[in-house]
Amino acid sequence: MKSDFTSTAKPRSPGPFGPGLLVTAAFIGPGTVTTASVAGASFGYALLWALLFSIIATAVLQEMSARLGLVTRMGLAQALRETFAGHWYGTAAVILVVAAVGIGNAAYEAGNITGAALGLQGLSGIDGWVWSLLVGAASAALLFSGRYKMIEGVLILLVLLMSTVFLLTFIMVRPSLNEFFGGLLRPSLPEGSLLTAIALIGTTVVPYNLFLHSSAVQEKWPDSEALDDSLRAARVDTGLSIGLGGLITLAILTTAAAAFFGSGMAISAANIAVQLEPLLGSASRYFFALGLFAAGLSSAVAAPLAAAYAVSGAMGWDTSLASWKFRSIWLAVLLCGTFFAVIGTKPLAAILFAQAANGFLLPVCAIFLLLMVNRKAAMGEYCNRLWSNLLGAIVVLVTLGLGGLKLYQVLL
Repeated sequence: MKSDFTSTAKPRSPGPFGPGLLVTAAFIGPGTVTTASVAGASFGYALLWALLFSIIATAVLQEMSARLGLVTRMGLAQALRETFAGHWYGTAAVILVVAAVGIGNAAYEAGNITGAALGLQGLSGIDGWVWSLLVGAASAALLFSGRYKMIEGVLILLVLLMSTVFLLTFIMVRPSLNEFFGGLLRPSLPEGSLLTAIALIGTTVVPYNLFLHSSAVQEKWPDSEALDDSLRAARVDTGLSIGLGGLITLAILTTAAAAFFGSGMAISAANIAVQLEPLLGSASRYFFALGLFAAGLSSAVAAPLAAAYAVSGAMGWDTSLASWKFRSIWLAVLLCGTFFAVIGTKPLAAILFAQAANGFLLPVCAIFLLLMVNRKAAMGEYCNRLWSNLLGAIVVLVTLGLGGLKLYQVLL
């Protein structure tokens, strides 16, 4: 059954770009801005390798997700349910999807709302908890109304405008090429950097985007008879869009490293906009606040919708916006995020934690996706090739290793 969500939250993208650009807009949110800023301010260029890995991982996994959607004409959640139906591990798969996407998005939502509230607080001076309530209420109103397409377009433009400023500032700060390429090509984990490295991966390789992408490509390229052409277009779209998102995140990390690292000044919610001063001067605070609000509100609407879509697909429920089950899922995610934002969780800590949670949950979704795109019965000649499986396995192993190392440190 086609859902209202398809027509309101996943509009067809104009021009040569497709759903890949929506994926990029989804992960360039307040979490990306704050996590990349913290990484640059605290560790300089040392964690650029984690960012490079996350961009490669995102491109690999999103290409698989898009291919799955175009070949099978099913979203990832629906494919999981139908593939494993009637087996005990099918039930386990459904439970894991519900836990990974539902719980992960609840944590992510707290960062989205906090980021939007932080931006409004910077513009107005009013306490953040007030804005958290209002952002939560505004997100709920948008979801109930279903009129998200126009607002989404405006918010994406604002986020892209902020991204342009970061890229221009990146050019102006002229980072040391030796330090820059050293951090990019020589993996290292300075003391205390592990959680930040996981967060950098989590803020870029967002698990719920795998579920969204596999469905969105069917709207952009509905003609199943032109499958080869659609697959080629989807790969180009994914590569260009994810590459753009990676360049933006790299620029944010680099400008923060130039502004804060080695200066003795600790990064905080009050001074995070300092990194834009080389380009914007005294206006940097206001522009940064506006960008955080735009990124936060856009993600605060997209995350609960994505959770509802993935969970409903896994459970075999109606995915229309009018369905009470569908509404109950996104409402639970939204209420959870609003609650943790209102009770006064430290802004940067909340957003960083949300990204780290995504980093821990990523291997679960990646393993499921790999299983799906290797099923000959469903994918036929479009099954994963050896190189795709090798890249996918590396993504899973690295994310599992980072998460396991962190758990080991916590248990010691």
